[in-house]
Amino acid sequence: MKHKILQFLPDKLFVFLKNWGWQGDFSSWKEAENKSTGYSDDLILEKVKTSLLKVKCGEAVYERDSVLFDKIEYSWELLSALMWIAAQNKGSLHVIDFGGSLGSTYYQNKIFLDSLTDVSWNIVEQPNYVKVGLESFQDDRLHFYTSIDDCYQKSKEKINTILFSSVLQYMERPYEILESCLSLNIEFIIIDRTGFTLNNKDRITLQKVPSKIYEATYPCWFFGEEKWRSFFRDNRYELIASFDALDKVNILSKYKGFIFRNSKSQIRNSQFQIWNSRFQIRNSRFYLRKPGKPILTYSMMVPRRNAALL
Repeated sequence: MKHKILQFLPDKLFVFLKNWGWQGDFSSWKEAENKSTGYSDDLILEKVKTSLLKVKCGEAVYERDSVLFDKIEYSWELLSALMWIAAQNKGSLHVIDFGGSLGSTYYQNKIFLDSLTDVSWNIVEQPNYVKVGLESFQDDRLHFYTSIDDCYQKSKEKINTILFSSVLQYMERPYEILESCLSLNIEFIIIDRTGFTLNNKDRITLQKVPSKIYEATYPCWFFGEEKWRSFFRDNRYELIASFDALDKVNILSKYKGFIFRNSKSQIRNSQFQIWNSRFQIRNSRFYLRKPGKPILTYSMMVPRRNAALL
């Protein structure tokens, strides 16, 4: 209730009183960018590295946005989605975590991910994050890359999931990033911690980060939800589920998550099942016997063009 009341305060007043929050409705990304103070990327990276090393070494429990917590705050919907995907792939989960920092979400859910038989968590980040990741965090499951294409080409396992958690709203051209991912035909796309307006219109705001985290202001999108859903629907991604995300903000909006599945991959899987059933029939032979040997053998031949489905 308190959160809903705060959303009705004028955004500039809220930011003035609280010294953090979202404000403005800018006509372009550049306009918002010109109003921002930016941030020290090296300072943020060092804070994230220091915090996550404590989590990795067992000295802290949980990190988010460089801040340490004494209790893990799970996104149970996200975790359920990851385990559901693994269950459909015989315990295999191979994720691209776009903008995944140094592994915040991986370490958040590690106790559950460790129960799976086959996991690779591949983070796509800025070069300076990748450098630190390779030096201090990479292991047999956690990997770092500077681009989605690089990850997709070099990963030893077939990627079946891509995760965007609190990242697309900070990209100037988020739909272009999504389009490049859709071209890879990855089966599942998970969106988490992403803001949406209540009037179905895209809005560009200026976000001021609480100074106790770090000093920064930068542009931030709030998306029109219907446009968002239509984008995935038009690209043949089926909405499996949507859910409320953890974040709370001061402007009229809602932070949500979505689980999408590639409809084309479902068609492909069903075709494979048909192919497989035909293959089983093909190898089932029925005999009319005379003493000593069969005189009639029945088998179903499978069209060669379906071999491409394997």
